[in-house]
Amino acid sequence: MSAYLAEFIGTFVLLFFGATVVANVSLKNTLANGGGDAWILITAAWGFAVFCGVIVAGQFSGAHLNPAVSVGLAMAGKFSWSLVPLYVVAQLLGAMAGSFVAYIIYIDHFRATEDEGAVRGCFCTGPAIRNYKNNFFSEFFGTFLLVFIIFYIASPNIEVEGVYIKQFGIGSLEALPVGILVWVLGMTVGGTTGYAINPARDLGPRIVYSLLPRKNKNADWAYSWIPIVAPICGAIAAGVVFNLLN
Repeated sequence: MSAYLAEFIGTFVLLFFGATVVANVSLKNTLANGGGDAWILITAAWGFAVFCGVIVAGQFSGAHLNPAVSVGLAMAGKFSWSLVPLYVVAQLLGAMAGSFVAYIIYIDHFRATEDEGAVRGCFCTGPAIRNYKNNFFSEFFGTFLLVFIIFYIASPNIEVEGVYIKQFGIGSLEALPVGILVWVLGMTVGGTTGYAINPARDLGPRIVYSLLPRKNKNADWAYSWIPIVAPICGAIAAGVVFNLLN
Protein backbone atom coordinates (compact mmCIF):
# COMPACT_ATOMS: atom_id res chain seq x y z
CA MET A 1 0.00 0.00 0.00
CA SER A 2 1.35 3.46 -0.86
CA ALA A 3 1.69 6.05 1.89
CA TYR A 4 -0.96 8.26 0.30
CA LEU A 5 -3.47 5.44 -0.07
CA ALA A 6 -2.79 4.50 3.55
CA GLU A 7 -3.54 8.06 4.67
CA PHE A 8 -6.76 7.99 2.66
CA ILE A 9 -7.91 4.68 4.13
CA GLY A 10 -6.81 5.53 7.67
CA THR A 11 -8.63 8.86 7.60
CA PHE A 12 -11.65 7.16 6.03
CA VAL A 13 -11.77 4.75 8.98
CA LEU A 14 -11.36 7.61 11.46
CA LEU A 15 -14.20 9.69 10.00
CA PHE A 16 -16.49 6.75 9.36
CA PHE A 17 -16.45 5.66 12.99
CA GLY A 18 -16.42 9.24 14.28
CA ALA A 19 -19.36 10.37 12.14
CA THR A 20 -21.43 7.27 12.82
CA VAL A 21 -21.15 7.51 16.60
CA VAL A 22 -22.40 11.11 16.49
CA ALA A 23 -25.21 10.04 14.16
CA ASN A 24 -26.14 7.16 16.42
CA VAL A 25 -26.43 9.47 19.43
CA SER A 26 -27.91 12.54 17.73
CA LEU A 27 -30.30 11.46 14.99
CA LYS A 28 -33.96 10.65 15.41
CA ASN A 29 -35.10 7.05 15.98
CA THR A 30 -31.66 5.48 16.33
CA LEU A 31 -31.22 2.91 19.08
CA ALA A 32 -28.79 5.19 20.96
CA ASN A 33 -30.75 8.43 20.57
CA GLY A 34 -31.64 9.95 23.90
CA GLY A 35 -29.41 7.59 25.85
CA GLY A 36 -27.41 8.79 28.81
CA ASP A 37 -23.73 9.69 28.87
CA ALA A 38 -23.75 10.66 25.18
CA TRP A 39 -20.56 12.71 25.45
CA ILE A 40 -18.65 9.81 27.00
CA LEU A 41 -19.85 7.55 24.19
CA ILE A 42 -18.84 10.09 21.54
CA THR A 43 -15.39 10.87 22.96
CA ALA A 44 -14.62 7.19 23.56
CA ALA A 45 -15.63 6.23 20.03
CA TRP A 46 -13.54 9.03 18.50
CA GLY A 47 -10.55 7.86 20.52
CA PHE A 48 -10.99 4.27 19.35
CA ALA A 49 -11.63 5.54 15.81
CA VAL A 50 -8.15 7.07 15.88
CA PHE A 51 -6.78 3.77 17.16
CA CYS A 52 -8.40 1.84 14.29
CA GLY A 53 -7.24 4.32 11.64
CA VAL A 54 -3.68 4.26 12.96
CA ILE A 55 -3.57 0.46 13.06
CA VAL A 56 -4.49 0.35 9.37
CA ALA A 57 -2.16 3.08 8.11
CA GLY A 58 0.70 3.14 10.61
CA GLN A 59 3.11 0.74 8.93
CA PHE A 60 2.70 2.37 5.51
CA SER A 61 2.47 6.13 6.11
CA GLY A 62 2.95 6.80 9.79
CA ALA A 63 -0.81 7.31 10.14
CA HIS A 64 -0.91 11.07 10.49
CA LEU A 65 -4.61 11.17 9.46
CA ASN A 66 -4.52 14.88 10.18
CA PRO A 67 -2.92 17.79 8.27
CA ALA A 68 -1.97 19.39 11.57
CA VAL A 69 0.04 16.32 12.55
CA SER A 70 1.80 16.29 9.17
CA VAL A 71 2.65 19.99 9.44
CA GLY A 72 3.72 19.69 13.09
CA LEU A 73 6.02 16.76 12.40
CA ALA A 74 7.52 18.58 9.41
CA MET A 75 8.00 21.70 11.53
CA ALA A 76 9.94 19.65 14.07
CA GLY A 77 12.09 18.11 11.34
CA LYS A 78 10.58 14.66 11.76
CA PHE A 79 8.77 14.57 8.41
CA SER A 80 9.60 15.80 4.92
CA TRP A 81 7.84 19.01 3.82
CA SER A 82 7.78 17.61 0.27
CA LEU A 83 5.35 14.89 1.38
CA VAL A 84 2.95 17.19 3.23
CA PRO A 85 0.78 18.42 0.30
CA LEU A 86 -0.21 14.96 -0.96
CA TYR A 87 -0.68 13.69 2.59
CA VAL A 88 -3.14 16.54 3.18
CA VAL A 89 -5.02 15.80 -0.06
CA ALA A 90 -5.29 12.11 0.87
CA GLN A 91 -6.49 12.99 4.36
CA LEU A 92 -9.12 15.40 3.06
CA LEU A 93 -10.47 12.92 0.52
CA GLY A 94 -10.50 10.14 3.10
CA ALA A 95 -12.45 12.34 5.51
CA MET A 96 -15.00 13.17 2.83
CA ALA A 97 -15.44 9.53 1.83
CA GLY A 98 -15.75 8.32 5.42
CA SER A 99 -18.40 10.88 6.33
CA PHE A 100 -20.34 10.18 3.13
CA VAL A 101 -20.52 6.42 3.81
CA ALA A 102 -21.64 7.22 7.36
CA TYR A 103 -24.41 9.35 5.84
CA ILE A 104 -25.52 6.50 3.57
CA ILE A 105 -25.73 4.07 6.48
CA TYR A 106 -27.83 6.48 8.56
CA ILE A 107 -29.72 8.03 5.63
CA ASP A 108 -33.19 7.11 6.93
CA HIS A 109 -32.39 8.73 10.27
CA PHE A 110 -30.98 11.83 8.59
CA ARG A 111 -34.23 12.11 6.65
CA ALA A 112 -36.27 11.71 9.84
CA THR A 113 -34.30 14.36 11.76
CA GLU A 114 -35.59 17.92 11.48
CA ASP A 115 -33.02 19.45 13.84
CA GLU A 116 -30.48 20.77 11.33
CA GLY A 117 -27.95 21.48 14.04
CA ALA A 118 -27.97 17.80 15.00
CA VAL A 119 -27.56 16.82 11.36
CA ARG A 120 -24.66 19.21 10.78
CA GLY A 121 -23.03 18.02 13.99
CA CYS A 122 -22.69 14.55 12.48
CA PHE A 123 -20.33 16.04 9.90
CA CYS A 124 -18.45 18.99 11.35
CA THR A 125 -17.83 20.87 14.56
CA GLY A 126 -19.25 24.07 15.94
CA PRO A 127 -18.83 26.20 19.06
CA ALA A 128 -20.97 25.77 22.16
CA ILE A 129 -20.64 29.55 22.62
CA ARG A 130 -19.66 31.50 19.52
CA ASN A 131 -16.67 33.62 20.46
CA TYR A 132 -14.11 33.45 17.68
CA LYS A 133 -11.17 34.48 19.85
CA ASN A 134 -11.87 31.86 22.50
CA ASN A 135 -12.93 29.27 19.93
CA PHE A 136 -9.63 29.77 18.11
CA PHE A 137 -7.61 29.39 21.31
CA SER A 138 -9.48 26.22 22.27
CA GLU A 139 -8.73 24.57 18.92
CA PHE A 140 -5.20 25.97 18.92
CA PHE A 141 -4.28 24.66 22.35
CA GLY A 142 -6.06 21.32 21.93
CA THR A 143 -4.07 20.67 18.75
CA PHE A 144 -0.89 21.95 20.39
CA LEU A 145 -1.28 19.30 23.10
CA LEU A 146 -2.15 16.62 20.56
CA VAL A 147 0.89 17.21 18.36
CA PHE A 148 3.31 17.97 21.19
CA ILE A 149 2.51 14.71 22.98
CA ILE A 150 2.63 12.77 19.70
CA PHE A 151 6.26 13.89 19.35
CA TYR A 152 7.05 11.78 22.41
CA ILE A 153 5.05 8.82 21.09
CA ALA A 154 6.21 8.74 17.45
CA SER A 155 9.24 6.56 16.94
CA PRO A 156 9.35 4.32 13.84
CA ASN A 157 11.66 4.94 10.92
CA ILE A 158 10.47 4.43 7.38
CA GLU A 159 11.16 5.24 3.74
CA VAL A 160 8.26 7.05 2.04
CA GLU A 161 8.43 7.83 -1.67
CA GLY A 162 12.22 7.45 -1.60
CA VAL A 163 12.64 9.72 1.42
CA TYR A 164 14.06 8.12 4.57
CA ILE A 165 12.52 9.75 7.62
CA LYS A 166 13.43 9.34 11.27
CA GLN A 167 10.52 9.41 13.71
CA PHE A 168 8.13 10.10 10.87
CA GLY A 169 4.83 9.41 12.55
CA ILE A 170 2.78 6.92 14.47
CA GLY A 171 3.23 3.18 14.19
CA SER A 172 0.97 0.34 15.23
CA LEU A 173 2.42 0.07 18.74
CA GLU A 174 1.70 3.75 19.32
CA ALA A 175 -1.91 3.52 18.10
CA LEU A 176 -3.48 2.93 21.51
CA PRO A 177 -1.72 5.80 23.32
CA VAL A 178 -2.75 8.23 20.58
CA GLY A 179 -6.34 6.98 20.75
CA ILE A 180 -6.32 7.51 24.51
CA LEU A 181 -4.86 10.98 23.98
CA VAL A 182 -7.72 11.95 21.65
CA TRP A 183 -10.22 10.49 24.11
CA VAL A 184 -8.77 12.59 26.94
CA LEU A 185 -8.82 15.73 24.81
CA GLY A 186 -12.47 15.11 23.99
CA MET A 187 -13.46 14.63 27.61
CA THR A 188 -11.58 17.75 28.74
CA VAL A 189 -11.31 20.55 26.16
CA GLY A 190 -13.87 19.13 23.72
CA GLY A 191 -16.86 20.85 25.27
CA THR A 192 -16.07 24.29 23.86
CA THR A 193 -15.81 23.66 20.11
CA GLY A 194 -16.26 19.92 19.61
CA TYR A 195 -12.48 19.48 19.44
CA ALA A 196 -11.92 19.24 15.69
CA ILE A 197 -8.12 19.41 16.22
CA ASN A 198 -7.89 18.22 12.62
CA PRO A 199 -8.56 20.42 9.55
CA ALA A 200 -9.39 17.44 7.30
CA ARG A 201 -11.75 15.96 9.87
CA ASP A 202 -13.81 19.17 9.84
CA LEU A 203 -13.45 20.57 6.32
CA GLY A 204 -13.98 17.32 4.38
CA PRO A 205 -17.27 16.36 6.07
CA ARG A 206 -18.43 20.00 6.03
CA ILE A 207 -18.08 19.96 2.25
CA VAL A 208 -20.05 16.71 2.10
CA TYR A 209 -22.79 18.19 4.31
CA SER A 210 -23.00 21.29 2.10
CA LEU A 211 -23.73 19.02 -0.89
CA LEU A 212 -26.54 17.07 0.75
CA PRO A 213 -30.08 17.47 -0.66
CA ARG A 214 -31.49 19.15 2.46
CA LYS A 215 -33.70 22.23 2.27
CA ASN A 216 -32.56 23.93 5.48
CA LYS A 217 -28.89 23.00 5.51
CA ASN A 218 -26.44 25.52 6.90
CA ALA A 219 -22.77 24.55 6.71
CA ASP A 220 -21.79 27.58 8.84
CA TRP A 221 -18.90 28.59 6.60
CA ALA A 222 -18.46 31.74 8.70
CA TYR A 223 -17.06 29.53 11.47
CA SER A 224 -15.32 26.96 9.29
CA TRP A 225 -11.96 28.74 9.23
CA ILE A 226 -11.47 28.18 12.97
CA PRO A 227 -11.07 24.36 12.83
CA ILE A 228 -8.75 24.78 9.84
CA VAL A 229 -6.43 27.62 10.82
CA ALA A 230 -6.28 27.11 14.59
CA PRO A 231 -5.11 23.46 14.45
CA ILE A 232 -2.42 24.30 11.89
CA CYS A 233 -1.17 27.16 14.09
CA GLY A 234 -1.26 24.90 17.15
CA ALA A 235 0.75 22.23 15.33
CA ILE A 236 3.35 24.76 14.19
CA ALA A 237 3.67 26.04 17.75
CA ALA A 238 4.08 22.48 19.02
CA GLY A 239 6.89 21.89 16.51
CA VAL A 240 8.67 25.08 17.55
CA VAL A 241 8.36 24.34 21.28
CA PHE A 242 9.50 20.75 20.82
CA ASN A 243 12.61 21.90 18.96
CA LEU A 244 13.38 24.46 21.66
CA LEU A 245 13.14 21.81 24.37
CA ASN A 246 15.20 19.27 22.48
